[in-house]
Amino acid sequence: MQEFRVSTDKARLDRGLIHRFLSEESAWGKGISTAVVDKSIEGSLCFGGYLAEQQVAFARVITDFATFGNLVDVFVLPQYRGKGYSKRLMAEIMAAPELQGLRRMTLATSDAHGLYAQFGFVPLSKPETFMERYQPDIYLRG
Repeated sequence: MQEFRVSTDKARLDRGLIHRFLSEESAWGKGISTAVVDKSIEGSLCFGGYLAEQQVAFARVITDFATFGNLVDVFVLPQYRGKGYSKRLMAEIMAAPELQGLRRMTLATSDAHGLYAQFGFVPLSKPETFMERYQPDIYLRG
């Protein structure tokens, strides 16, 4: 079995693969443009998961590197799921030196609560204090 490795080197990212997955397969990024994906990668700490040189997983953290991080766009390609790669990816994210000491780290998930709970994520302690401005169809508008 090939070894799964995680890298934060943006030069290694397969941006075409990331765009295809987010725009065509994800529940949250349908229709997102290549330009928006590229801009989001440039403004985030990114984690690529690789088997040999082939990217099979991705995640990014939007952060100020001091107080807060928001984990987004986490995926393992369907054909590679069920092999523990999401746990390895999460372990690397949580151990990243750049993310140590953050007061708060958030994420949103519709179906992976069990995975994230293993890494200390819990439901919001004060959901009444959080607000959002959400535009779910923004990528489909044009």
